[in-house]
Amino acid sequence: MAGLSTLATQLLDGSVEVIDLTAPLNPGTPILALPPEFGQTATFELEEISRYDDRGPAWYWNNFRTGEHTGTHFDAPNHWVTGKDLDDVSQVPPGRLVGPAVVIDKTAEVAENPDYLLSVADIQKWEAGHGPLPGGAWLIYRTGWSARGGDPAAFANADDQGSHTPGLTPDAARHLAATEILGIGVETVGTDAGQAPGFDPPFPCHSMFLGANKYGLTQLSNVDKLPVTGAIVIAAPLPIVSGSGSPCRVLALVDRTT
Repeated sequence: MAGLSTLATQLLDGSVEVIDLTAPLNPGTPILALPPEFGQTATFELEEISRYDDRGPAWYWNNFRTGEHTGTHFDAPNHWVTGKDLDDVSQVPPGRLVGPAVVIDKTAEVAENPDYLLSVADIQKWEAGHGPLPGGAWLIYRTGWSARGGDPAAFANADDQGSHTPGLTPDAARHLAATEILGIGVETVGTDAGQAPGFDPPFPCHSMFLGANKYGLTQLSNVDKLPVTGAIVIAAPLPIVSGSGSPCRVLALVDRTT
């Protein structure tokens, strides 16, 4: 209990900072647009039930409508066909929602090339400087893309060739899926690159991570406030029975005494 008591004290005095990695959820939140022949997720919307009026004199509340994979959200293994027999979002063990965070920063590269793909060589270079990726960790892929979050068109960065956003090479996705990390967190609309429909296999991060019983966290913000190592990330999706994912609040604990 001493460790938890110390943590509680550090949270109160600010020596452990709580950083919100969650993008605000509103009707302007960027959503993933699929080709028209496929089903589409719903834009976030609120429907007012009452607001201190004759519908409810002392309370304000809303219904809301959106997709499971809207805004900052959690991808459960059953979201992809490779993980169709694995956990839905309500079945993910709570202990696997919390883990140390490691940050691989490719902001400069993405600024030069929005289609930049994290490679196995990038991962190995990071490990040469910081040690092996720890088991049970969240790998946070920092790209600076969240700066575009207030502008859905800039966030999608699409032309007639499709969306141009950063992601992983198929080899990098395969490499990471074979490790003991919990999953990957990204600043983009999904864990895969914008051009991933044309990769071999298509959408390799979804296919390989979720098929390996790992998870995705997307549309993270404030990633620039995280140290390269040492933070703890807590993901809190709604436990939707049979759900393939959920909008979630993602928090990081960062020790500011070091």
